Amino acid sequence: MKAPPGQRTGHRNQRKVTLKTIAEYLGLTPGTVSAALNNSAAARSIPEHTKKRIIEAAKALNYRPNFFARTLRLQRTYTIGVISEEIGDAYGSMIISGIEAYLRKHDYFFLTVIHRHEQKLLQTYSHMLLSRGVEGFITIDTSITEVPSLPTVAVAGHQNLPGVTNIVLDHRRAALLALTHLRELGHKEIAFLRGQAFSSDSADRWAAICEVAHELGILIRPELVVQMDGLDSTPGIGLTYTKPLLAQGQSFTALFAYNDISAIGAIWAIREAGLRVPEDISVVGFDDIPTAASTNPGLTTVRQPLQEMGELAARTLIEEIEGRASHVPEIAVEPDFVVRQSTGPVRSEPASVTCKRVDVTPKHEIQQAREG
Repeated sequence: MKAPPGQRTGHRNQRKVTLKTIAEYLGLTPGTVSAALNNSAAARSIPEHTKKRIIEAAKALNYRPNFFARTLRLQRTYTIGVISEEIGDAYGSMIISGIEAYLRKHDYFFLTVIHRHEQKLLQTYSHMLLSRGVEGFITIDTSITEVPSLPTVAVAGHQNLPGVTNIVLDHRRAALLALTHLRELGHKEIAFLRGQAFSSDSADRWAAICEVAHELGILIRPELVVQMDGLDSTPGIGLTYTKPLLAQGQSFTALFAYNDISAIGAIWAIREAGLRVPEDISVVGFDDIPTAASTNPGLTTVRQPLQEMGELAARTLIEEIEGRASHVPEIAVEPDFVVRQSTGPVRSEPASVTCKRVDVTPKHEIQQAREG
């Protein structure tokens, strides 16, 4: 059987298939073929059966659009810059997964840079992305302080800047869900692990917790509040900051951690002290990363729809770039609450902390938590 024009037997001799190739094969003009394949305004005048023939021929000939020619013709790159504080953690990777899923469906590329909260690196990478022709930015857990030169969507953004759409979780609702759950279980003495100052959600989340605690009549004792620091994004950070909290001898029956990673580490610290979760101390996390359900015990947590937030960010940015939607300064996302085995009713008497080190964290569990 004779191969269609543009195809030859053997991969090395295969000639590149162009719009002209398809046009000659079908006896049409290149302009008609281009209009049909690009679904441009001119395609409205092309009969449906002709469009179908063109699409089928393009598939049969293995036609691949010339990205660079398309870019020059339309003065566009169809490329987005994604700026994240980290890429290996479960939080960031789930958001990026949502971004990728949406962009892939709409034939966009994205370039990702990781700044690790280094302001100089953030500025350098932003300029690099601009020089590579990105049409807009999506930032993840990144504090933006300057007005960007391109349309920007900030996931977990809290700065009101022109041209920036902030996608933010309703932290007040999140705090209400978590603290109401603990109060209904009888918990009054609650410890808190506060997020690192560089995390863009930290200040708003803590302000919401304080506001809701006051409304619910829950006293936040300063000695039971621990401010985490450092760049560690593994459960080790929760272990590190919960151990001194236990060692100081303050009695508490529940702990509300800034995120799931620190909550998992807090569980390790509690178990190392010879206590049980939730029989002695209940633990609540935040995010609902994949390992939250499989940790021992399963983690009760505030669920952020992280992948959906990534998709929402990508859709919002593309619609603004293409002029299909006007700019909006903020989009609020509702949290959910997932009850698992790490929370339970308060005991009649708070357990005393023995601080006896018991190594009960299986190696496979440590590795699983690190991988998220």
